[in-house]
Amino acid sequence: MIALPEAFLSRMREKLGEKFPDFLRSYELPVRRAVRVNTLKLSAEEFEREAPFPLGDRVPWESSGFYTEQEKTGAYPAHFAGLYYSQEPSAMCAAPLLDVAPGERVLDVCAAPGGKTTQLAQALCGEGVLIANEYVPDRAKALSQNVERLGIKNCAVINADVGRIAAAFPRWFDKVLVDAPCSGEGMFKKEPAALTEWSEENVARCAARQDVILDNASATVRGGGKLVYSTCTFSDEENEGTAERFLRSHPDFRLVFMHRLYPHEVAGEGHFAALFERCESERGEKRGFPLRRERKAEESFAAFCADVYAKEPPTERVTVLPDGRMYAVSEGMPDLTGFRVLRAGVELGEWDGKLFRPAHALAMSGRAEEFSRFLPLGDEDAERYLRGETLQAETENGWCAVGWGKYPLGWGKAVNGTVKNHYPKGLRKVH
Repeated sequence: MIALPEAFLSRMREKLGEKFPDFLRSYELPVRRAVRVNTLKLSAEEFEREAPFPLGDRVPWESSGFYTEQEKTGAYPAHFAGLYYSQEPSAMCAAPLLDVAPGERVLDVCAAPGGKTTQLAQALCGEGVLIANEYVPDRAKALSQNVERLGIKNCAVINADVGRIAAAFPRWFDKVLVDAPCSGEGMFKKEPAALTEWSEENVARCAARQDVILDNASATVRGGGKLVYSTCTFSDEENEGTAERFLRSHPDFRLVFMHRLYPHEVAGEGHFAALFERCESERGEKRGFPLRRERKAEESFAAFCADVYAKEPPTERVTVLPDGRMYAVSEGMPDLTGFRVLRAGVELGEWDGKLFRPAHALAMSGRAEEFSRFLPLGDEDAERYLRGETLQAETENGWCAVGWGKYPLGWGKAVNGTVKNHYPKGLRKVH
């Protein structure tokens, strides 16, 4: 068993009483692993039939979640195709509390690496708006890559302080999730850094920071809207204590539900979540995302679509950035001027003044049946493609979507039986 801090053990012994031995024994068990099916691409039932590794029972609080004993779930072509997200099972409990419905405005405040963001996106079913924010730039990049991998079309990823978001979006969102930075007591088995960095002083620092984040996040919730606060830690100061302090200073919110998942009571490493509702009815408004049109760039994109797609993708919400990058911005996306935006909708590609070059996100957001040029690969060739190798295939010359079976992986460009690999270098598998 791992060596747990004595002060932590003392806290948990006092808190759990006669259940403490059961809690302690949970640290002798292997880490529980799970994957969550990306229902934007296939159903949970389809994934059960096509999964490249054995699946166990469903995760009780997430209908698309499956337990698995497979360790390296991110090594398979199905992962690169965005068919699932590897996620700690108890961490799946928070997002469903918001009961997100298609068409709503949703904010994920502390979103990296993207487990809960992608969970919320699945609930939106491609309708409405999702803003995913991460304060740490490198983590925001990882978040953006996961949004891209899962083919999410209606999400903007931003890198901002929560106070700025509060000032820009007063009472604008229907649902807000705050999975707050915490002392990480539920991650002791998975992340050694959480164990070495733990101290009672750090617990107090985390609680103070959580108060600020939650206060700012609450300002973005519309009247009648819902707010979920969650952590992966066990301390009262960061969980029930944070909820109680929040309610004392925000009388316009009420507590709807609150629960803890302990590792000795459920098949997971532990989580806390509290659901709040804003009692009044006021709702803020904000202008939409400004579109910058460029006729020649749009014509170049349309010509590409005519070659590659069976049916031209919608182009009425296209915007062209000054550097030539083109995006399809979803209906209802708000103005994000003043924020560092990593993506806003689907990146279509880049126009250099003459030619259009497709973006990886454009392939990942599509389906095989939408392409007139689609190259399906088996496991071996898919592995070669993901390593960046050139492929040999009898296919029509020009751009084509390349997939693991019927699920897109990226782009290739065929010339006389040779398919040049356009899988992004930064995403390629290492031998």
